[in-house]
Amino acid sequence: MFHDPKSKSAPFPSPSNNTAGPGPTFAGPVRSGPLPHCPPVRSPLAHPPLDAPPATGPAWGKGSSIKDARDFLEGPNSRTAELVRLFRISAEFLRGFRALHFVGPCVTVFGSARFEPDHKYYKLAVEVGATLARMGFTTMTGGGPGIMEAANRGAKEAGGRSIGCNIILPHEQKPNPYVDRFVEFRYFFVRKVMLVKYSYGFVIMPGGFGTLDELFEVLVLIQTKKVEGFPLILVGRDYWEPLIDFMHCRLIDGRTINREDLDLFSVTDSASEVESLLWRGVEASVDRRKKAPKRSWLLGER
Repeated sequence: MFHDPKSKSAPFPSPSNNTAGPGPTFAGPVRSGPLPHCPPVRSPLAHPPLDAPPATGPAWGKGSSIKDARDFLEGPNSRTAELVRLFRISAEFLRGFRALHFVGPCVTVFGSARFEPDHKYYKLAVEVGATLARMGFTTMTGGGPGIMEAANRGAKEAGGRSIGCNIILPHEQKPNPYVDRFVEFRYFFVRKVMLVKYSYGFVIMPGGFGTLDELFEVLVLIQTKKVEGFPLILVGRDYWEPLIDFMHCRLIDGRTINREDLDLFSVTDSASEVESLLWRGVEASVDRRKKAPKRSWLLGER
């Protein structure tokens, strides 16, 4: 049952309510035994056409970032400007902490903004959002259309909470109509910290560069043991298998990663398997975050 984070305590969802039952130990491609056939280095990986139509929706969140963020990445500025920016970054972290401190246990769903409501990945993301809500999680996305809207929609229609965390861009952006709270950030790295800090797991739906960025960012954090008990679930096997084959054929074969590094994530096509994989993955998080934060009237927290 969904728990209202405004109450004095926000207990972690109990896996005893899980009705999906234990899922498979791994819902993705084979990770042990001989490597898949690897094509020549100069040839593309051979895969059948994607069993889904291409995305047809418009881009969302495109365009250069605000001037301050661009200036920040264009080399050294005056000492005064850098000091002012340091305070601005600190203030953004503080604002993010304040906005998300009481959202309760979250799972973040990533994916493309370009999938329309009639697309199979959009429909699958609706199922995933509804599953997260029934598990008692708050669903966190970028707050935009496509997969983000679908996950927020599924959570909202199932009686759960939805949060949107977005990056401020020069042109107007409106959140999808299914978010309960929309939080905007100036800097990408601040947003990334918030998504990992307040999430108990990531669900990665089919998407583009932004989705891949978040996927590999958290993979590095898990690989280097900066985070533990953090399930990372890729949804849409036909979409992700070419990337996983690339990891087999190039990264493992080139010894740039270890074979066991592919055990850091799971792959599935089913929302029910997402549920069982999340329950197994968050056990360490339950032990680490048993006590919910209390609100302080002195800080205006209601």
